[in-house]
Amino acid sequence: MIKIAGVALIATFLALILKEQKPNFAFLLVVFVGCSIFLFLADKIYEIIKMLESLAVNAHVNMMYMETILKIIGIAYIAEFASQITKDAGQGSIASKIELSGKILILAMAIPILTVIIETIIQLIPS
Repeated sequence: MIKIAGVALIATFLALILKEQKPNFAFLLVVFVGCSIFLFLADKIYEIIKMLESLAVNAHVNMMYMETILKIIGIAYIAEFASQITKDAGQGSIASKIELSGKILILAMAIPILTVIIETIIQLIPS
């Protein structure tokens, strides 16, 4: 975390300096650093996904549900990342559309899981 915070702080200071002279370069620097931080975390993300998959296998959870949940988490992170970059570019309207799109996609992907949960609850209720 110290490395990430250090890189982020240096990039922030450089972006502030560049913003006065060359705003386009400042924005590109911010996007580059954001993508670099994301790529730096890719190994950790992979480890977390593998750990969750092994837990699901050990708990005998249907892998379809686990894959759906991981996709939902991925959509949430990607939408947030894209939204923040778009906000950095001064396009708040587009950023809000990205967030809305992410929420709709998450809801659409969650429907099969919600259906199973509702069916299970209905089966538990005595007739």
